[in-house]
Amino acid sequence: MTATQMNTMNTELWQSIGAIADSEPLMRRLTRYAKKLVKEKEDSTLMTKDEFFANVDEALKQAAEGRVHRMLPGESLDDFLRRVG
Repeated sequence: MTATQMNTMNTELWQSIGAIADSEPLMRRLTRYAKKLVKEKEDSTLMTKDEFFANVDEALKQAAEGRVHRMLPGESLDDFLRRVG
């Protein structure tokens, strides 16, 4: 996004906030929504239910094709990563 586009978007956002600033219920809704957006940004590791099951399906497919690595009994995670790395 260019600086001009970002500036335009910031202006539109502040104008919209100004338009609803006198309405307590709307400001409350806006605040709740903003908090949700911040949580989304902070936790980018979250995945949807569909993404999770797609990952499980892919892992099962790879296991069926024999493209998996297993840790050996007593093997540390560091040793395992060195071996398959």
